[in-house]
Amino acid sequence: MAHEAPNPNTHDDIYFVPHDSKWPLFASVALFVAMLGLASWFNDASWGMTTFFVGIAGLAVILFKWFADVVLESVSGYYNKQVDVSFRMGMVWFIFSEIMFFAAFFGALFYARTLALPWLGGEGSGLSTNEFLWGGFSAAWPSAGPGDIGGGFQTIPAWGLPLLNTLILLTSGVTLTIAHHALTAGQRTKLLWFLGLTVVLGCVFLFFQIEEYVHAYRDLNLTLGSGIYGSTFFMLTGFHGVHVALGTFMLIVIWFRCYRGHFTRENHFAFEAVAWYWHFVDVVWLGLFLFVYVV
Repeated sequence: MAHEAPNPNTHDDIYFVPHDSKWPLFASVALFVAMLGLASWFNDASWGMTTFFVGIAGLAVILFKWFADVVLESVSGYYNKQVDVSFRMGMVWFIFSEIMFFAAFFGALFYARTLALPWLGGEGSGLSTNEFLWGGFSAAWPSAGPGDIGGGFQTIPAWGLPLLNTLILLTSGVTLTIAHHALTAGQRTKLLWFLGLTVVLGCVFLFFQIEEYVHAYRDLNLTLGSGIYGSTFFMLTGFHGVHVALGTFMLIVIWFRCYRGHFTRENHFAFEAVAWYWHFVDVVWLGLFLFVYVV
């Protein structure tokens, strides 16, 4: 157990190394079960869906226990400045990997819209070869691609729910920053109120995004099957929604930790890490709003 280890805070040159942990092995087993169930589900096995959700539930329990151990080590004073630097570097590289994740999807949107679509429209060929393959095809964006895959659809106006969600996320970034300043100033009540407000704003954003998806499918015929536009639209906005959901859950955990008094003015990197992640999510949404909804 972590509490049996010597406290490295008394020695800055000692790097805390936890005792052997069973959680990596258990997490690997849970992931294997989940992926086995998912593959079987896709292949119409009757037991696939149940197995997938059993694996996901097991993974959730394991991660809860694993992070509980890390929190216990933190509040017990086992982390010194060297460990703090490692955590910060780890979070920086994690966010960098997320930037590359979304960069690939934005790159797919750029390629489809700026390069592939004009080529399919015969641009630069001089022979209008598209007329022989897809007569009457227009290379205008938004497009379902040659053959009007998925049928006709309408796009979602930028100045409705997308604009409202943009304002909500930007406001949540402000409330989170106020909460951070309250933490460094030792103002616990203010910290809890503004951090809680950030959680509420994240939930409201997700609610409106679900409303937008329902409207797209039910009224606009805009679905994942709506060719290249539908694919890129739901890929970008859907993965961003997953990140907002994860960030909201992280903020809830941090709220409870603040309520329990886990953080001090000087030692609160877990709060900072979640704040970094949330601001990253805000910036990605601004890119989405501009290149998916507006332009």
